Amino acid sequence: MAYYIDMIKANIAELKNHLSEFICEVENGNEIQVCRRNIPVAEIKPIKQSNQNCTTLGSGKDTVKIKGDLTEPFIPEDSWLMLQKNQETQTK
Repeated sequence: MAYYIDMIKANIAELKNHLSEFICEVENGNEIQVCRRNIPVAEIKPIKQSNQNCTTLGSGKDTVKIKGDLTEPFIPEDSWLMLQKNQETQTK
């Protein structure tokens, strides 16, 4: 069963003055016929929305292997320039 929605008609000046209201109508699924001096020149239609994100929770389970401890530094502390500078300022 198909439902026919009457197309909304708007002259350019009316469209300019009430654009946000017409955009709300388009978001609600209505089509706007844009007219110049009551002669149709264009149509504004809603964009077909693509499928929503269909990722399921846990779909990436067991795809990543973590080697080592994530809470420990990756490089040894004596290689940290920041710590070396901090130690130098504390000894002065």
